[in-house]
Order: sequence, then structure tokens, then C-alpha cells
Amino acid sequence: MLGENHALFIEFPEMHDKIKELKSQDENFKAMTDRYHELDHKIRGLECNNIPTEDLHFTQLKMERLQLKDKIHSILMN
Repeated sequence: MLGENHALFIEFPEMHDKIKELKSQDENFKAMTDRYHELDHKIRGLECNNIPTEDLHFTQLKMERLQLKDKIHSILMN
């Protein structure tokens, strides 16, 4: 769905407290979540505002967001 918010607290609502804890204790985790948020914001901006972008660039942004989401999920599950 275009413009859908994929914020981590929406994607993993049951992990809200753990996300906050890890962000405050682990700089690497915080950097990953910050980059994830940046990508999600950029992708939603492109989708909602119909900003012209190359398909390859758009796909790369979405793939990077997905890879980060997978890494973040893996950390949260450990």
C-alpha cells in the first residue's frame, strides 16, 4: 500500500519497550533504527507526493529498509 507507515513501533508493537531499551543502550542498534526511520520517511515521502524517481533507486531504498528490518528483528528476537 502506498504511503503506509512502516515505523518499527507499528511493525513490532509487542517489542516497543525492548526497542526503546536497546536504542538507549546500544549505539549500533540505535544507528540501525535511525537509518531505518530515515529510509521509511524518504520512501513514504516519495510515494505520497508522487515525486519522480527512478525505479532502481526506489527499489534500492525499499530493499535497504527491508534488510534493516530483518536485522533489527533478529536482534529483537535474541
